[in-house]
Amino acid sequence: MSLPIHHMISAGPQPVAPFSHAVEADGWVFITGQMPTDPAAPNAPLPEGIEAQTRRVIENLKLILGGIGLGLEHVTMARIYLTDFQRDYAALNQLWPSFFEARKLPARTTIGVTGLAVGALVEIDLVARRP
Repeated sequence: MSLPIHHMISAGPQPVAPFSHAVEADGWVFITGQMPTDPAAPNAPLPEGIEAQTRRVIENLKLILGGIGLGLEHVTMARIYLTDFQRDYAALNQLWPSFFEARKLPARTTIGVTGLAVGALVEIDLVARRP
């Protein structure tokens, strides 16, 4: 087993805590949970609503994946954290398939939490596999 590679993507979102954007080991890539912040304007207000915040989070994850030569098609697992599970779970489920190729959705866990950094409604982390 080779040593892990720690990735920080210059175009990626500014971290809200001390972490790498992604860590890669033996072809597996673990992407830190991303928030719905705009990398070009990190202090701007967050988008309104679960749909807009989820889209921003996915864009941030795509920036990180793209920075290491991967895309959403390489994602094997997603963990989603929602601050209002009852209100937002159905809307998230409606939106989720639009990010992936039909019938090739990653495995997924969705968890209700009491709070997230920067007051976000959603945070998503990913596991991907390099071909």
